[in-house]
Amino acid sequence: MAATLDSRGVPQSAPRPMSAEEKKVIFASSLGTVFEWYDFYVYLALATIISKQFFSGLDPTAGFIFTLLGAAAGFVVRPFGALVFGRLGDMIGRKYTFLVTIMIMGLSTFVLGLLPSYQTIGVAAPVILIALRLLQGLALGGEYGGAATYVAEHAPKGKRGAYTAWIQTTATLGFFLSLIVVLAIRTSMGADAFGDWGWRLPFLLSILLLAISIWIRLSLNESPAFQKMKAEGKTSKKPLLESFGEWRNLKIVIIALLGLTAGQAVVWYTGQFYAQLFLIQSLKVDLDTAYILLGVALLIGTPFFVLFGSLSDKIGRKPIIMAGCLIAALAYMPLFQMLTKYANPDLAKAQEVNKVVVHSNPKECSFQGNPVARDIDFTTSCDIAKRFLAQSSVSYDNAEVPAGTLATVNIGDKVITVPSAIVTNSRFDADSAKKIAEFKKEMGESLKVAGYPTKADPAKINKPMVVFVLVLLVILVTMVYGPIAAMLVELFPTRIRYTSMSLPYHIGNGWFGGLLPSTGFAIVAQTGNMYNALWYPIGIAAMTFVIGMLFVKETKDVDIYAND
Repeated sequence: MAATLDSRGVPQSAPRPMSAEEKKVIFASSLGTVFEWYDFYVYLALATIISKQFFSGLDPTAGFIFTLLGAAAGFVVRPFGALVFGRLGDMIGRKYTFLVTIMIMGLSTFVLGLLPSYQTIGVAAPVILIALRLLQGLALGGEYGGAATYVAEHAPKGKRGAYTAWIQTTATLGFFLSLIVVLAIRTSMGADAFGDWGWRLPFLLSILLLAISIWIRLSLNESPAFQKMKAEGKTSKKPLLESFGEWRNLKIVIIALLGLTAGQAVVWYTGQFYAQLFLIQSLKVDLDTAYILLGVALLIGTPFFVLFGSLSDKIGRKPIIMAGCLIAALAYMPLFQMLTKYANPDLAKAQEVNKVVVHSNPKECSFQGNPVARDIDFTTSCDIAKRFLAQSSVSYDNAEVPAGTLATVNIGDKVITVPSAIVTNSRFDADSAKKIAEFKKEMGESLKVAGYPTKADPAKINKPMVVFVLVLLVILVTMVYGPIAAMLVELFPTRIRYTSMSLPYHIGNGWFGGLLPSTGFAIVAQTGNMYNALWYPIGIAAMTFVIGMLFVKETKDVDIYAND
């Protein structure tokens, strides 16, 4: 088998070179997982287009937030996929379970590429879209735990961090593949055609990736640890009950979630997905440039997964993961401010020289992050001011005025009074509509005079420095993510490993991490400051650092063949 066993069925302790069979296991498992991550993340790579295709019944800001919530739907159900497929994996085997998950993922992605838009079938379009995202989330909930467990159980002692680190590269490589495919197709056919119908092609290509993945996985053998356990009749009959109904194991699940995967997740999603959306939405960098810059950073940073995974075999998993969380919590604010300075220097200068300040009564301000709100739902002068600024992606500060006072917007020394509005028959009355139109025109002209750009000037983007900042963000990702699979595998016994490790991983990555983009942009829409979204990952990463340092034990020397 892939792992050389002694007479007791325990892996030999002496590290040795990787065998041909082990290389096949890693390659086959990793390649299939890359394709599955591609399927899942191509949605986010096309978030701006999907917003226009399936949520065109809403205004652009609400539509984009709702698109991110559609992505979040897939993340929310990942823990339930972990329970369903984790149970099957512990009962019938790792190999067959993640054959099923990849079929569900691939077929759901293919159907999404055929789905008619909102303009064609109305509200049914976003409903079906979200249903497909739910199926993808369920599949991914079963995929990762199976692949990580499968590879770890093939790895010899002293090499689990290095071996499973290849699985850890798959999420980034899948994301990278989605960016490359989207960029290649968009460039070949032009932005207009791509936005009209070409965006479907990256989804439809998944049927080819599905065929390759199934063919590869059918050639694999079951893991030696599971085979040994099955031969001894020690497989779990009730893995869910054993995993979560017994305090000694449930305690480890909770510690793994709060002290490992929650922080790992927010660092992962901030360093890759939120960074991408920040470049496009907040800094107004054009889509192609943002994809290229992030793609280069991913290409440079990806080998660090294997570096930190291998290093964790020597110095331990915990120090590297904890260091990644701590550095992220301390460095995110200055790193994203640097990103603004180098990607859109005109915006950075305007924010410094001509700050935008909204003077309003907080009691008259609604929640701006409401994803289903329309312009007519915002009638106070405070709401109208903040709605315009949010839709224009303009960062602003807040100042309080007495009740009954109309809001004003200061752009440097310029002061603009904001009108309130009256709604009749589900629309602004004529006088209100006229005043709002005049306000928006004056705001647009004043922002232009104050130096606020409508988009980043390609000639002024300091591309080497943008890539440098993005690489730093990716390296933080590799620190927390490279060793995490080995550590989760080592925390739990073989008989319930798939189930036990999958749940904290997917709650952490599906809920804490997956909700980060939509939560972040809702925070920005509400508070006005485009950096305020970062307080969410900073807080979670700091929490994980504290809990992890206090309660998580080092696992690198654990015997994963032990079954109790």
